[in-house]
Amino acid sequence: MVGLFKHPKRRLKKLLRDGEYDEAIKFGKSLESEYSDDHDFMFIMGSVYFIVEDAKKALPYFEKAFELDNNDVENLTLKTNVHLALEQKDEAIDCCKRILKLQPENTEAELLLDDLKNL
Repeated sequence: MVGLFKHPKRRLKKLLRDGEYDEAIKFGKSLESEYSDDHDFMFIMGSVYFIVEDAKKALPYFEKAFELDNNDVENLTLKTNVHLALEQKDEAIDCCKRILKLQPENTEAELLLDDLKNL
């Protein structure tokens, strides 16, 4: 158990896996200044907020994760979903285009992009 305290991101992931979202948010916020330039940390925090359906709070984390690694398709996918939840069509379209640039065979992004363009 000592390993979780030496590796705070592991503890954060465990809280998330265990469904302890409020505790994950509280713990993550306490680590934020130390891990503000860590892509994985930002992705995890964005995911926690997305799970608790707080898209507005999730977005800055996904955007920071994107700044740190703009080739992460999983991050772009969740960022797309956040933009959709916030009814930000143009931003969602941009994310779909970026996904397709990285993974041209990504049919989910392709179909969503077609749907968004036809709205």
